[in-house]
Amino acid sequence: MHSVSKAASIGAFKLSTTDNINKGKRLVKVITPRSQIMGLSQPKVVTGDHGYVLEDVPHMTDYIHDLPTYPNPLRDNPAYAVVEQYFVDMDDTIAQKIVVHANSPRGTHFRRAGPRQKVYFKSDDVHACIVTCGGLCPGLNTVIREIVASLHDMYGVTRIEGIEGGYRGFYSRNTIPLTPKAVNGIHKRGGTIIGTSRGGYDNKKIVNSIEDRGINQVYVIGGDGTQKGASAIYEEVRRRGLKVAVVGIPKTIDNDIPVIDQSFGFDTAVEEAQRAINAAHVESESNENCIGLVKLMGRNSGFIAMYATLASRDVDCCLIPESSFYLEGPGGLFEYIEQRIKENGHMVIVVAEGAGQDLVAESLRANDGKDASGNKLLNDVGLWLSQKIKDHFKKQTEMEINLKYIDPTYMIRAVPSNASDNVYCTLLAQSAVHGAMGGYTGFTVGPVHGRECYLPFYRITEKQNKVVITDRMWARMLSSTNQPSFLNTKDIIESIKDEAPPTQLLDDQVTDNGLVTKETIAC
Repeated sequence: MHSVSKAASIGAFKLSTTDNINKGKRLVKVITPRSQIMGLSQPKVVTGDHGYVLEDVPHMTDYIHDLPTYPNPLRDNPAYAVVEQYFVDMDDTIAQKIVVHANSPRGTHFRRAGPRQKVYFKSDDVHACIVTCGGLCPGLNTVIREIVASLHDMYGVTRIEGIEGGYRGFYSRNTIPLTPKAVNGIHKRGGTIIGTSRGGYDNKKIVNSIEDRGINQVYVIGGDGTQKGASAIYEEVRRRGLKVAVVGIPKTIDNDIPVIDQSFGFDTAVEEAQRAINAAHVESESNENCIGLVKLMGRNSGFIAMYATLASRDVDCCLIPESSFYLEGPGGLFEYIEQRIKENGHMVIVVAEGAGQDLVAESLRANDGKDASGNKLLNDVGLWLSQKIKDHFKKQTEMEINLKYIDPTYMIRAVPSNASDNVYCTLLAQSAVHGAMGGYTGFTVGPVHGRECYLPFYRITEKQNKVVITDRMWARMLSSTNQPSFLNTKDIIESIKDEAPPTQLLDDQVTDNGLVTKETIAC
């Protein structure tokens, strides 16, 4: 391993970076966002030959020098005796993009998750805590259970606590002891046994509590807002020089976390949504001129609605936040509803909760309130659309319709995770524990093309994952429902602009997002 340290001035900034290089002599570039220079830790980004870019995650040795290491207890674990390769090679990375051309650069990579040969904590010294924040999601209890099981069964850790009621529990609640016996069977229950809440984030109080309690591993389960909070906790821990691993496990039922393949609970949500869609289909098919309207989750991203529609094949129209629609006039929703009712005698509509919010706000003249997490309060598009459809057919046509409205939102959120999500949650939890024991911190974990990776916090908090309405998957959905796209040429052009892939960072340059680069040479 070669250590490279070099200071360079770029514009008005003086940068000083130390990176560990796993190969011999080679030219690398350390890329540092301007926003990270002012008081925050610098991202560890190393580039190599043929356009190779590694967006690495922080390690405790970055700010605490001469940390002792210990043999990994997995060496003596009988469960791992049959594994051909115990530990992940330090050079193993996972490519973000796997569809490439013959002359394509190697592109962005992330560090592969898994157990390391050396660990930075003695099992008896570990004092871990787990906190869940934000809304409920299938699989929360499974992740809790598997973190406890991994720490105890793989690494012999006995001091594990649950922080009760979200972030505010760090400084206003008692902790809940978590043992293998206490968490046995909780994966068969919905919700979270340690409670959750929105808001209550106070960075200084939280880190003070971590320091006072002697906690040295923090596992944070939550969505993008929660992960931003975890990133700030890591920065404060690093500023104080504490030997504390801060690990995020991304959670969102909407599947709006970027980079990773999928968020846990999404499979279960789509499966449960089928029950509501099936009920709407039975109702609509059994009554004359009947419309079954189902509202599903999807504040800013319509993945649940789109995938549930594709899986069902009983849906005639799917409305999501990413694709605007209009009600009246040629090609509008009302015209399409009339057409389907005349053709089939019934219809099923699926609408994501964030769809058509501009239309609802204009109609109801609603204010822009926010919840405790800072999310914009949404108007109930399901009830609004139900009433609009009823009013249209009552006033504008001679057709008498029967509308059945189903809102299964909280039923879906509260169910236990299915088998697929249970396995996925197990992989997430084990990868998180392996990373913390290996000394990594300030990262979140998730699969990229089926391989578990360690990702810097900023990669999953910088933007939200959204349905690409110029993509094949949306086209498959449209061909399934035969609905109009409701888009004009201008909308499509704007959508293509918004979804254009970022330029690969290959050259020394100052980019649009504020990244600056410098060259260092490994000796």
